[in-house]
Amino acid sequence: MRTLSRHFARTFVAGIVALLPVAGIVLGAILAEQAVADSWLAEQPWYFPGMGILGVVVATYAIGLTITTIVGRFFWKLLDRTLEALPALGMLYRTLKQVLGYGEGEDAMFERVVLVPGRDRDSMELGLVTNNLPALEGGAPRVVVFVPAAPTPTSGRVVVLEERLTQRMEMTVHEALKFLVAVGKLEGDEHLA
Repeated sequence: MRTLSRHFARTFVAGIVALLPVAGIVLGAILAEQAVADSWLAEQPWYFPGMGILGVVVATYAIGLTITTIVGRFFWKLLDRTLEALPALGMLYRTLKQVLGYGEGEDAMFERVVLVPGRDRDSMELGLVTNNLPALEGGAPRVVVFVPAAPTPTSGRVVVLEERLTQRMEMTVHEALKFLVAVGKLEGDEHLA
């Protein structure tokens, strides 16, 4: 019974984590549409149902366009530093960034992207190094690697292996997570060549 309840709890939490981005987008679109429908805009002759959703799409595009410019990147980094400096929300913001793969290095959840030997013979799997471990007596240094599942990188397995068995990838953690969500179907996947 205990194994069944543990399995249910773990699977239920994995389902919630997988649905969070989708639920956030749907809820955001519904709230935006509701806000526009309840505002003075609904009384205008040019109002149409779906204007709130269109507004979210246009605003998201505008933000993307802005942060891809030099000036926009400067202001985005300024906003990023400000959010990280907030007393209570800063830690939540940093954690969310790391889970989404925007942070990497020794202080981040994932240090770097590597290939590790796969379960099948002659195969490699994409992994994210989470920790470096000291060598055992007479052994080589070891690393802890999270091997995420595709297309849901919030689940996976953790392996500990000698560092020499890993192959470092010229790919950011964020790029690796996008690659996994797209099940390897990304343009410009020259990182795996």
